[in-house]
Amino acid sequence: MSIYFTKEHEWARVSGNLAQVGISEHAAHELGDVTFVELPPVGKQVKQGEVLAAIESVKAASDIYAPLSGKVVKVNSVLDATPEQVNESPEQSAWMLELELSDPAEVGSLMNKEQYDAYLKTL
Repeated sequence: MSIYFTKEHEWARVSGNLAQVGISEHAAHELGDVTFVELPPVGKQVKQGEVLAAIESVKAASDIYAPLSGKVVKVNSVLDATPEQVNESPEQSAWMLELELSDPAEVGSLMNKEQYDAYLKTL
């Protein structure tokens, strides 16, 4: 299972043709205290780069973009009641949804952890 990142600070943990999706620690830190996460319905089809979900914090409201194309097969409904988990564990227990990938080759357009860490230093 490998984790990949986008320049918009989403991550995808890919295993076979499934990917768990969330936001990076950097994004969670920048947002501040998360107060609400709007997740898409199961069954929604998305293309890489399209708006997938929304997140609100005490500082801002932001869109979350699909790191990969696919169909939403599962959402982390725990975040409905406890959105603050995004601040506590953004890259682990606060995953937002799971995608069934329609084009696994798109993973090649994402950054690995080392590339993402290097990218953050340029911001």
